[in-house]
Order: sequence, then structure tokens, then C-alpha cells
Amino acid sequence: MARVISVSLDRRHRFSKETVERIRLIAGEGVEGDAHRGVTVKHRSRARFNPTLPNLRQVHLIHAELFDELAGKGFTVKPGELGENVTTRDIDLLGLPTGARLAIGGTLIELTGLRNPCIQMDRFQDGLMQATLDRDAEGNLIRSAGVMGIVLEGGDIAIGDSIAVTLPEGPHRPLEKV
Repeated sequence: MARVISVSLDRRHRFSKETVERIRLIAGEGVEGDAHRGVTVKHRSRARFNPTLPNLRQVHLIHAELFDELAGKGFTVKPGELGENVTTRDIDLLGLPTGARLAIGGTLIELTGLRNPCIQMDRFQDGLMQATLDRDAEGNLIRSAGVMGIVLEGGDIAIGDSIAVTLPEGPHRPLEKV
């Protein structure tokens, strides 16, 4: 069963977030108390480009299986250290389409796209950015550093909460970087 294994937030714009027992999501804004909460874009590089863009990165989710994969490549990464708000297990986040909805605890999150790995990952652990990138059989770039979403219904998310997925009506569009 898909479930939450960790939740994290940080009031400041730092790479890693502090793990906590629960987080509160605010509809249309993101995680209460987190630096990335807001109606408009809060990611520093995107805000410098155009601070009026909608915030499609209100919640960052990463599958814990990524940490297992990275451990096999010699990295040690714990929940919250890659800046995610929600760490999941037993759900293929990367395989979900744009617009998929995740009911977690009392919340509803709609997926908007993929996190684009950046150089901050290498500052955290040398070589980590490349370790979260791959190529498929056709040579297309695969980004595995998590997914982003917006909050449709606010509420609390806690460790152990189950995750239910509702897919959008077809045709499905794969997640792209946001």
C-alpha cells in the first residue's frame, strides 16, 4: 500500500528540509511554514525570471525507493535532505501523468511536473545530480528527483498516511520538468 514515510519543511530557502511529524497544506499555496509556500512562484531562480508566474511547485514529493537506488550507487540520503516535503513508499510517482491527484491524509494534491535536478545536489553530495539522471532507450532524459504538485484541498499529512491516486481523464500526458 502506498504510504507516507516522512514529511519535511523549512522556513528558509535551504537545500534540505527538517523532518517533522506532520505538515499542514494550505489550498492554493502549499506547505504551511515552508519557504516555497505561495500562490506565485517561490523557487529563487524562477522568481528572478518572473515572480508573477503561478507556483506549480507548492509541494515536492520523492519516492523513498530513490534513496535505496542512490545507496546502491554509494550515496547516503535521508528523507528531507533533497528538499522534499513528502517522502513516499510503494507508489510510482514518476510514472504518474500530469494532473494525477493524490489523496493523502485530509489533503488533495495535483501533480504538475517533475523536479529538475540542479547543481545544488552536487553541493550536497558530489555526483548526486548525475545519479538522479538517466536516459531511456530512445535517449530521452529521465529525471528521478521527485515530482511537484499544487494543493487542491488543504489539511494535514503525517507519517504513515496512505496515498490514493486518481488519474485524470485520458489521454494522459507524461510529467515534464517544472
